[in-house]
Amino acid sequence: MKRILLAACGAAAVALPAAAQSPVLRFGVGAQITAADPHYHNIGPNNAFGSMVFDHLTEMTPNGRMMPMLAESWKALSPTVWEFKLRGDAKFHNGAPFTAEDVAATFRRVPKVIASPGSYQTYLQAITRVEIIDPLPLRLHTRGPAPLLPGDLSQVPIIARTSEAATTEEFNATTAAIGTGPFRLQAFALGNKADLVRNDAYWGPKPAWARVDYRMITNSASRASALVAGDVDIIDQVPTTDVGRLRAEPKVRISEIDSMRIMYVALDRSRTGPSPFITDNDGKPLASNPLNDVRVRRALSVALDRDAIVSRVMEGVATATVQIMPPGTYGFVADRPPPKPDPAAARKLLADAGYPNGFSITLHGSNDRYPNDSRIAQAVGQMWTRAGVKTAVEVAPYASFITHASKQEFSAFLVSWGSATGEPSAGLRSVLGTYDQKTGWGSVNRFRYSNPAFDAGLAAAMQEGDDALRERKLQDVTRIAVDDVAFLPTHFQKNLWAMRPGLKHTPRLDERSMAQDVTPE
Repeated sequence: MKRILLAACGAAAVALPAAAQSPVLRFGVGAQITAADPHYHNIGPNNAFGSMVFDHLTEMTPNGRMMPMLAESWKALSPTVWEFKLRGDAKFHNGAPFTAEDVAATFRRVPKVIASPGSYQTYLQAITRVEIIDPLPLRLHTRGPAPLLPGDLSQVPIIARTSEAATTEEFNATTAAIGTGPFRLQAFALGNKADLVRNDAYWGPKPAWARVDYRMITNSASRASALVAGDVDIIDQVPTTDVGRLRAEPKVRISEIDSMRIMYVALDRSRTGPSPFITDNDGKPLASNPLNDVRVRRALSVALDRDAIVSRVMEGVATATVQIMPPGTYGFVADRPPPKPDPAAARKLLADAGYPNGFSITLHGSNDRYPNDSRIAQAVGQMWTRAGVKTAVEVAPYASFITHASKQEFSAFLVSWGSATGEPSAGLRSVLGTYDQKTGWGSVNRFRYSNPAFDAGLAAAMQEGDDALRERKLQDVTRIAVDDVAFLPTHFQKNLWAMRPGLKHTPRLDERSMAQDVTPE
């Protein structure tokens, strides 16, 4: 994978290729959109969906470089003040002009979203004050140096000020879903489908499609079959079991790119006493949570055969890892490779920790969100069992699973993170930072890992203005997480789409599936 760097803030926006205006694109996606509210759930499918309706101040290109969006340019006036010049030709779907007031309203709303399972506040935590100069320029004051702020803002969808007080239900009903994006949301059926229509007044390149039929087809076989049968025009999350067949299928074309999404197992750190799904081998709850012992966590890590997961479960369409960034990217740590599987070493570590006979645990996961998610969970469970930790596996539809995971109801569970900003700080603070609802740290830290040395090192790295020195500091923080076995990454996915002939698709490192990336060839 090529090294990913942030482009200069003055770079010109990348225009999509011109295409004949076509009527309908039928897009079959493999994950449910959990809300049309763009601030409800910081998760890949929602972010992709939201990016068709809402714009951001800055944006990431398909190859992970930052470019202007609703902000035409930006500059640091001081270590704690950023000034953004907003574009004057953007209008909301209701015809209202986009101004700095809408940005301020967006930033006020983000931390107030009720019952968010993954808050966007993590991207705004540095901001202490929004200063509106006039309708277009604005200044963002930060509590300290915030060199990563422009990149963080590429992840925060901008809403109309009139929707600041709207509920998630009002967004789902489409009445509050007013953005400046290339499509307008016409209808939304939670967990099923959405209908979008082209925004003919869009300030940027017009999408090729007058309407988008965005279908959520979570069953992998059904999604692939729908494409081959001609029921949809393009699908994402191509099943790894079908990649070879689809490559040979004359009615199908494949679009692919390396990914920055890791799959990882989260281990309960929210309890010192009994953990809900951990018992001794006779089924009696353990008096204390064994996952707080680093020797146990190391045992669970060294028990994993990550290469086997890549080759047998993911059929080679993945890369083994123990860290949050893939090889060749900003912040990757070359001296922390995945450990070789060693069940005997795992058993010794368990014995040293006081569990010579191991214990029993339940691993939870989804069965309809990620490629092979259920099979990955089963593989992890078998590997742990061979190493002395008897593991039961329970999977469920993602919507149900993530609700329980967000309430810290599990002892171990399989989830993921995608580094959409092209660098590791957003993932490190969101997944592993000590949970703090006010600042947004730990926004998806559902297992409540907390390490003061990690937090302090990451905070210092995020304030470092020199790119090379910041990378070294981020690498040091990554080493802390890997050595402490903060979580158990298994692999990076590869992003795969498949489509009918006659279509051209621009694949994205951040895996977003968006209709504006598809054009007639």
